[in-house]
Amino acid sequence: MTQDTICALATPVGGAIAIVRISGPQTFRILASVFSADLSQAQPYTLRYGHIDDGSRRVDDVLVSIFRAPHSYTGEDSAEISCHGSPYITREILQLLIAHGARQAQPGEFTQRAFLNGKMDLSQAEAVADLIASTNAATHHMAMSQLRGGFSSELATLREQLLQLTSLLELELDFSDHEDLEFANRDDLVNLAKKIDNHIQRLAHTFQVGNALKNGVNVAIIGAPNVGKSTLLNTLLHEDKAIVSDVQGTTRDLVEDVIQIQGITFRFVDTAGIRRTKDQIEKMGIERSMQAAEKAQIIILLSEPNVPFPELNLKEEKPVLHVINKCDHTIPSSSFLYHKHTPGEYIHISALKGDGIQLLENALVKEAAIPEISENETIVTNLRHYNALLEAHTYLQKVLSGLQPAPDTPPLPSDLIAEDLRTVLSALGQITGGTISSQETLNNIFSSFCVGK
Repeated sequence: MTQDTICALATPVGGAIAIVRISGPQTFRILASVFSADLSQAQPYTLRYGHIDDGSRRVDDVLVSIFRAPHSYTGEDSAEISCHGSPYITREILQLLIAHGARQAQPGEFTQRAFLNGKMDLSQAEAVADLIASTNAATHHMAMSQLRGGFSSELATLREQLLQLTSLLELELDFSDHEDLEFANRDDLVNLAKKIDNHIQRLAHTFQVGNALKNGVNVAIIGAPNVGKSTLLNTLLHEDKAIVSDVQGTTRDLVEDVIQIQGITFRFVDTAGIRRTKDQIEKMGIERSMQAAEKAQIIILLSEPNVPFPELNLKEEKPVLHVINKCDHTIPSSSFLYHKHTPGEYIHISALKGDGIQLLENALVKEAAIPEISENETIVTNLRHYNALLEAHTYLQKVLSGLQPAPDTPPLPSDLIAEDLRTVLSALGQITGGTISSQETLNNIFSSFCVGK
């Protein structure tokens, strides 16, 4: 398939200008059949003006950007046709390219070819998708850092150190006949293994922050019926997302939406009111409310004056903001401006009038605890990368146990330690694409990309 010449629309439908991409060994032969200007002597990184025609009529006047292998995004001969954004025009151009030997690109195939041709490693390729999906300065910064190779550089250093460790152990195996011969001091090996493991753990620990910045901080709004959960969600979102009614039990399923507060993405979930009920459908909604509370990173526990907060028996501790709604009936509106929230105190709001909402938003940002990210800091945002780091950490712990056996325990043979080290190397290689177990892994990664990328 990598010998095919592929084409696709690389811009959204409906704009004033569109770009059609083509890449592969037959790029310039195919273009010669449909483009009026001669490209045979055209220099790379240049533009040519001309028109696309089907032999009998002109389709559009266009500019063609020229990229010759290996100095292109994909590493192949490629070109980009800038035309008018009419869906009819782009469709006609694509059909002409396909008629002359190209085929429609699959999702992410341009970037997949860039990876296969050595233009970027796998973590950098995945950063392309993150860059396209970035919604704020933090996610943009993380994607750009990964795309520039910051993460790859750290992993390369770790793998180099691991290779040194593995080589010393395997060298000892080559001279196993000499039992008294030791090529590496065991204490030095332990210190190096601990240093590498600490680095891997530090990278893995950044995933919680990276995942929150990339996918949003999950916030569940929990409370008894009719305390204003849906009204609060609508106020936070600045739209009527959830149905608001005086009838208890109106919200029976989860209502979710996303909003940015002070540059941080939050995913709010409005849940069914918690109370005793015989209604089977409402019971299912309440069960989902408790499940949402378990999954949430922050909980807004909502009540109103003289109504107790519902009890939450969560499996693990997490930040809970105790919020009292409908305080416009008991607290003068002006006092909201001066109310200060400190840990352990209630936050007083009026979701209906918007009083105290700024205070609640400040508390959410504080509880999210997203640190400032420096320009050179590596943050892990990809679940696949995180799992690979955890696997590397697990096997490094085995290596350390083998190098430092418990009292009265014989030392682990060097060949078994070396095997665990090779597993660590393989796990780290999965991140950058140095070792990929199957084509299915690659297909899963690139299938989430848009077609023109």
